[in-house]
Amino acid sequence: MLSHIKLSPLPTRTAKPRKDGVTMVMDKGISLRQAEDFISTSADYVDFVKLGFGTSVISKNVKEKINLYKSAGIKVYVGGTLFEAFVVRNQFAQYIEYIQELGLDAAEVSDGSIELNHDKKCEYINILSKNFTVLSEVGSKEEGIIIHPARWISMMQKELDAGATKVIAEARESGTVGIFHKNGSAHTVLINRIVSKVKAENIIWETPQKGQQVYFLKLFGSNVNVGNIAVDDVIPLETLRLGLRGDTFFTFLPESFKHSYE
Repeated sequence: MLSHIKLSPLPTRTAKPRKDGVTMVMDKGISLRQAEDFISTSADYVDFVKLGFGTSVISKNVKEKINLYKSAGIKVYVGGTLFEAFVVRNQFAQYIEYIQELGLDAAEVSDGSIELNHDKKCEYINILSKNFTVLSEVGSKEEGIIIHPARWISMMQKELDAGATKVIAEARESGTVGIFHKNGSAHTVLINRIVSKVKAENIIWETPQKGQQVYFLKLFGSNVNVGNIAVDDVIPLETLRLGLRGDTFFTFLPESFKHSYE
């Protein structure tokens, strides 16, 4: 926004480093040049970049791209699927070496693709938390796998206690599992049960679809934590956070401004 033009009032957005209002972006293998362009337009609004699933293994110029993100004040980590790929091969020590070699300052611990004893998962979180900002993911990547709300709550609480900075509520990049039905609509009962026991500021909700972002913004406000945001969707998401897009136009507008326009 031009400095001499003020549109007021707008929702107050948190500033980096943020505890809430966090945006986590999924990089599915964009080029170094694309990353430079992305940073030039969106860095102020991005807190974490996830190098999705196993893309860091096969992408070119990964270290250079990580350094770009870090220089822009963005924490970077590789997807939890890659963590699981190391663990299922009994190579956790090599996983640590791998992310250290990349110069990463964050890590994701998940068990969406493999069956992992929860105490063991918490042990991994605790070990990694000594040297990395840890995000732990709760929920299965498989359609049709139902986890009771009490189990979601218990796992989230234990993982936070083990050292996770935030827990991620699983939805995949498709937004059709975990906290969402296969048609992309929200599991409202599950979500409400979770936040009755776990502080919303400690949760990142995976919301790859615009309608899902709108749902959580209307439920928790402009400073809700959301993740699995596409590179090209960061600026559109920020307009949703500020009520500068039709979907949330009246959501954050004071009653005195609404009059008969809504």
